[in-house]
Amino acid sequence: MILAGSDIPNKPDFLTQGCLAALNAGTHDAPFEVLGAQKSGNRRWITTIQPGAVRVVATQSGKEVPLDRIDGDVFSARVPGKSYTLTVTYQDGTRHTTRDPFSFAPVLSDLDQYLFGEGTHKELWRVLGAHVIKHQGVAGVHFAVWAPNAKRVSVIGDFNVWDGRRHPMRPVGETGIWEIFIPDLGDGTLYKYQVTGVDDQRRDKADPVGFGSQHPPEQASVVRDLAGYGWRDKAWMKSRAERADRSKPISIYEVHLGSWRRRYDDHGRPLSYQELARDLIGYVKYMGFTHIELLPISEFPFDGSWGYQPVGLYAPTIRFGPPNEFRDFVDAAHAEGVGVLLDWVPGHFPTDAHGLVQFDGTALYEHADPREGFHQDWNTLIPNFGRTEVKNYFIANALYWIEEYHLDGLRVDAVASMLYRDYSRDEGEWVPNHHGGRENYEAIAFLQEMNTATYGADPSIMTVAEESTSFPGVSQPAHTGGLGFGYKWNMGWMNDTLRYMEKDPIYRQHDHHLMTFPIDWAFTENFILPISHDEVVHGKGSMLEKMPGTEWEKFANLRAYYGFMWTQPGKKLLFMGCEFAQGHEWDHDAELDWTAAEQPAHKGVQRLVQDLNQLYRTTPALHVKDCEHDGFAWVCNDPAQSVSAYLRKGNAGDKDVLIICNFTPVERNDFRIGVPTEGHWTELLNTDAAIYGGGDRGNLGGCDTQQLPEHGHPYSLAVTLPPLSVIVFQS
Repeated sequence: MILAGSDIPNKPDFLTQGCLAALNAGTHDAPFEVLGAQKSGNRRWITTIQPGAVRVVATQSGKEVPLDRIDGDVFSARVPGKSYTLTVTYQDGTRHTTRDPFSFAPVLSDLDQYLFGEGTHKELWRVLGAHVIKHQGVAGVHFAVWAPNAKRVSVIGDFNVWDGRRHPMRPVGETGIWEIFIPDLGDGTLYKYQVTGVDDQRRDKADPVGFGSQHPPEQASVVRDLAGYGWRDKAWMKSRAERADRSKPISIYEVHLGSWRRRYDDHGRPLSYQELARDLIGYVKYMGFTHIELLPISEFPFDGSWGYQPVGLYAPTIRFGPPNEFRDFVDAAHAEGVGVLLDWVPGHFPTDAHGLVQFDGTALYEHADPREGFHQDWNTLIPNFGRTEVKNYFIANALYWIEEYHLDGLRVDAVASMLYRDYSRDEGEWVPNHHGGRENYEAIAFLQEMNTATYGADPSIMTVAEESTSFPGVSQPAHTGGLGFGYKWNMGWMNDTLRYMEKDPIYRQHDHHLMTFPIDWAFTENFILPISHDEVVHGKGSMLEKMPGTEWEKFANLRAYYGFMWTQPGKKLLFMGCEFAQGHEWDHDAELDWTAAEQPAHKGVQRLVQDLNQLYRTTPALHVKDCEHDGFAWVCNDPAQSVSAYLRKGNAGDKDVLIICNFTPVERNDFRIGVPTEGHWTELLNTDAAIYGGGDRGNLGGCDTQQLPEHGHPYSLAVTLPPLSVIVFQS
């Protein structure tokens, strides 16, 4: 017979009928005050809720104490002490023995609570999330989540049949954090938080600080133990710190991991982190790039977003393997002398129900007003950076990737959308700042603090802004009023020069300024010249398709453009597939066209990019002053013939480099170019060389100066300019 609470003699006073009803319904707002070992009068009682149980026994010092079923699934009994285990027998006869989660003291320290409340916790991921630990001598998992407006929060998972009644959490002080330690759980446990909001609705949420996730479309978080990984990159980390300045060569290979290569002998699946550690890193080193930049790999639900709508900001996507295998990838890159950058997306997040949206039943991470908090372009939500805890969450996330995964830097996506309140909005669709302007002061402060925190933690990393406007001081220090980024993508350079290259050469003479004007602002920021994934999708065609003319002219144009790009001031970035002139635009659902890469013309472009990387890295004049105005000087500009020539200069003692560009399909013989020094000028590279697929026209390895002044210089060279080519000389 099941006794009603009022019918049990000597039952604990706190187990009122209302309390029992709330426990059974999963609505009790203070379960830690009634569950576990509690005193009622001068007696101690154990109370537990065990849905599906037919018998519950507490064991203390070897003595078994059966618990009475009080009401529904609530069991209770009087016991002499606090320390005990529970053995639960279910209807199918199975038994489970464990320590009671409600018998453990809180885990979070007062300092952690204080720093989080202040919004300055630099290691927030060590506090929130799911951590495999030992607590009071017992192994298990500590769960903690921020949900300040929730009425109740429970951990649900495969270990408790996703039943929110079993493991309700306790609130921690006034911080809005809820926590619980659950014994006997470990790495690989599936879980979510069941959050009851102020509207009494229950929402099953993935962990905002979860270190792992199920494979989409499944949505649960996965407990991942990040402790104890054996990094082997000490030498790399030391050398990175020793060469952390803007004079170093940076040539970045941008990669979407899911479509670089696929295993068509295994259902067309993408390569795993460990396979990529072997194949991709080997290829990047072979091609001579200094860094890999990964499109976002923070867990995301929809493949078609390419990772730009993240749900699990602290979880490397499971699509390619668990977290430690991503660490294997980074470790392998460092072993080969290759840096790893991550495309990081703090500016918006999707509205998927298991994510951050309305996390505790209120606009917690996002703005409540859609004029401030909804991205019309992407149907996503904008973080409320004016909220201290939200800003802390994202800054700690940046530090997390650098600390836990040894990443060499972060490229921040869509910075312009963060800087302006009226971004992509019409009049009346946005809220001005308190000065009546369009600048988003809160987002600006966030970016400054993020850059200050990351460079403060490790000055050898880099942060990069994708910022498409002329916002001042993006790569200037935060303490001088800048945003504090190390580098900024030069979107203006990319747009202007591609517009020029897409024109038929017969018309280029009228738009010569598109190739020369970018130098006027080339040193206002620390720039990276980007040919990114955005230029080869959405009907824009591949880089090869953009080029005009016959097939031969298309390849020659592209080779010349790459020669121009690699010899211009600024660090370099090239999206995968562009290095071998893939014929069609990028498709994220398929691998690159590696068959095309084996064809002579494509292989020639690939060889050129390889040699350009080698030349760039080994020639100081081409990189040491990438961000300094005295590292560049025009020699001549001849719009009528679409010819440009310029010098790149290094430090004292570095030899000057002369670059001559001919952007017409006309060979020009005995073209006179002024040079500053007398002697032999060696031809270091010619994009028309036969090994690149060109016509092999050039200067037989170099030219000797003549004492004929030209272009303001005392000496000159009479050079052959092949059609649609770039030639590089060194004194």
